[in-house]
Amino acid sequence: MFSKFFNLFSVGNDIGIDLGTATVLVYIKGKGVVLKEPSVVAIDKNDNRVLAVGEEARQMIGRTPGNIVAIRPMREGVISDYDVTEKMLKYFISKACGKKKLSAPRVVVCIPCESTGVEKRAVIDAAKNAGAKTVSLIEEPLAAAIGAGLDITRASGNMVIDIGGGTTDIAVISLGGIVVRSSIKIAGDKFDEAIVKYIRKKHNLMIGERTAEDLKISIGSAFDDGENNTMEVKGRDLITGLPKNQAITSSEMREALNETVTAIAEMAHSVLEKTPPELAADIADSGIIMTGGGAMLKGLSELISAETKVPVRIADDAEYCVAYGTGKVLDYIDKTGVNFTGDDVTLIE
Repeated sequence: MFSKFFNLFSVGNDIGIDLGTATVLVYIKGKGVVLKEPSVVAIDKNDNRVLAVGEEARQMIGRTPGNIVAIRPMREGVISDYDVTEKMLKYFISKACGKKKLSAPRVVVCIPCESTGVEKRAVIDAAKNAGAKTVSLIEEPLAAAIGAGLDITRASGNMVIDIGGGTTDIAVISLGGIVVRSSIKIAGDKFDEAIVKYIRKKHNLMIGERTAEDLKISIGSAFDDGENNTMEVKGRDLITGLPKNQAITSSEMREALNETVTAIAEMAHSVLEKTPPELAADIADSGIIMTGGGAMLKGLSELISAETKVPVRIADDAEYCVAYGTGKVLDYIDKTGVNFTGDDVTLIE
């Protein structure tokens, strides 16, 4: 069974896709990560024509006329607009393969660890309609663990927290499989939403998603380390309706993000409570590893460590770990847990 599956990926174009809510990363076997673009598509509503994809489309968010809409077709880790996702994937696969693409690529796509059968099928169909020859799925925390350099084949517990744009996936992994898993639809996007709501409520100032993201990256904080940095933002005063500048402090950011980051820390605690004692002991020794763009929020690892009483570290190149993991799966597919389900669809779980 394994050799048959491995042969599917031994020749031709092999691509790993981290199909994220906020960002899409594409890995090509032998080349590494060749593409990183926002998962945004600009559509002309008059004729349903795609005007821009990726970074060019992201620049249009909040700045388009009435007939043009910038769409994020992925919401909370799953496909919310199938047709637009298919067009986005087709564009990214074509851009990644370039003009030298000789045949339809074989593709591995990452999905949240608690995706339903319908959600999995939607990803498979979208990728195949976008030009993939074969499509496989791998759960994000498993790919993240592989990409972070963990040896998941050993009889030892590893705990991974993958915080993306739409979902946070937490898993305990041993012997190449997931022992305990949990997923919550709180991640980078919810951080941004919390910041927008807080500033609107406290300062009567309306800011956009991009400004909230800039605040999160620049002075966002989940744990009080004694610092209190300041950043000035521009928005629309909800009382006068006029543009207004407002200084925001990192202590305000901690207050804004408190509910969302606490939910993630509590879920990590809950997963540890469900973990078999031998694996929990391994995790207590080796610590928890965090991956994904959301893991880089300042102080989040310290908050989770305080909640779980377990050391927490952020993986090197945390934002790329899932994409790297898909690449290693392409290289070492016979060493992972595989359920072969047909000639053109394989589910890695």
